[in-house]
Amino acid sequence: MTAQTEHTRCLIIGSGPAGFTAAIYAARANLSPILYEGMQPGGQLTTTTDIENFPGYPEGVSGNDMMEDLRKQASRFGTDVRWGVATASDLSQAPYKITIDGEKVITCDTLIIATGATAKYLGLPDEAKYAGMGVSACATCDGFFYRKKAVAVVGGGDTACEEASYLAGLASQVYLIVRKPFLRASKIMQERVLTNPKITVLFEHETLGLFGENGVEGAHLVKRRGQPDETTVDIAIDGFFLAIGHTPNAGIFRPWIDVDEVGYIKTIPGTPVTNVAGVFAAGDVADPHYRQAITAAGSGCQAAIEAERYLVANKL
Repeated sequence: MTAQTEHTRCLIIGSGPAGFTAAIYAARANLSPILYEGMQPGGQLTTTTDIENFPGYPEGVSGNDMMEDLRKQASRFGTDVRWGVATASDLSQAPYKITIDGEKVITCDTLIIATGATAKYLGLPDEAKYAGMGVSACATCDGFFYRKKAVAVVGGGDTACEEASYLAGLASQVYLIVRKPFLRASKIMQERVLTNPKITVLFEHETLGLFGENGVEGAHLVKRRGQPDETTVDIAIDGFFLAIGHTPNAGIFRPWIDVDEVGYIKTIPGTPVTNVAGVFAAGDVADPHYRQAITAAGSGCQAAIEAERYLVANKL
């Protein structure tokens, strides 16, 4: 049996702020885009309880409500929003082929990849238990809720040191939980952390679990696991921040699209343009630096404008 095929001028993969903003702009340009929502409809923001830093929501908004607003706006202008997961791609020649759910093939003249990135977690059951109740993978998103409170950051690289420094400006106490006896961060970031009176670096510590009644109240740690002097210690905290990296959701595009050493899609700086003509990347899948809803939305706008220009230039 041959796979079903369908053609569209503009296909958008992903339904976070980048994907839906791209859809709004593409639909208003009469491109009749098709958008597939992917594994996590609404993207990472749906795991965030309150968003207070997105312009236009003075009282704040829940991640789910904001993504529902964006979905309705994209649909209103004619975006065909569909449930489905992109499982394979063939970008060897135009029109490009994307396989959905392993069976349906969509061919497209332009493709906007807005598949996001997934935060890495330690894999503790308590991370899921306290999701949105003290566990976060984004200090700039959620740090504000922990003003004058004690928090912990897990990680020893630049991101962890940056997040710890950022949180030190808000929290009363920041613990940096580092598995190794040293920091992997750049010298300047190490210095910033080690000289900050609000940050306590716990070298050779690992997290065993979290505890608390209606949210995180503390963490169970082990020091020098497996060594003769192994000890366990509890710290009192209100927030637990993961800063051990993100995995960009770009796997199915990697045979064709240039990525960096971590797997983020490379674009021409300041644009969503990839190495494949007519293929654009927007949002966290191409952004190792900012990873904010507002920057993702901005890049989604850019991607749609570039897609429309590409279609006009190529008379498609």
